[in-house]
Amino acid sequence: MESREPGAVYWERIEPFWASISIYDGPDRFLAEIAAAPKRVQHLFAVHWLVSEVCNGGFHQFFRNATGVVAPEALAGLRAMRLDVWAELLERALTMLGSPYPREYEARHAWLRAIEGKGGEHVPRAVWDPCHALDDAFYDWLHEEDARWERIADAYAAAHGGA
Repeated sequence: MESREPGAVYWERIEPFWASISIYDGPDRFLAEIAAAPKRVQHLFAVHWLVSEVCNGGFHQFFRNATGVVAPEALAGLRAMRLDVWAELLERALTMLGSPYPREYEARHAWLRAIEGKGGEHVPRAVWDPCHALDDAFYDWLHEEDARWERIADAYAAAHGGA
């Protein structure tokens, strides 16, 4: 049996849809494009973006960038994959931004500007960013095992094929 890099199976599922789902052109376009993908691909696509952004700069970065548009789909994906620890963390972060969740970039930025105003050049992020503790819990869970996210995503993708 061929040994594959962790993440290869799930990436094979989302790659055919990668270029056809825009996170950069607003929520309406995103929602229309992601709806054309199978539900499992939607889950993997959205959680992939969540993991990539949180690992690069925390939940703050996830919400600050265009990727924040995928947050509700990422939550659905986490639940479908039974990643309960991460689902709870994302749910807590989403609650901070209000209900309904602001998919629009500018609406998320209004909240981010307000919390960033509590910081300053010499104020540690842990003091002003309410997502900081969520970031730490996210990383702790991720790093309990090597390639944990990739292995779970691969198993989810393999168990459900292209559906």
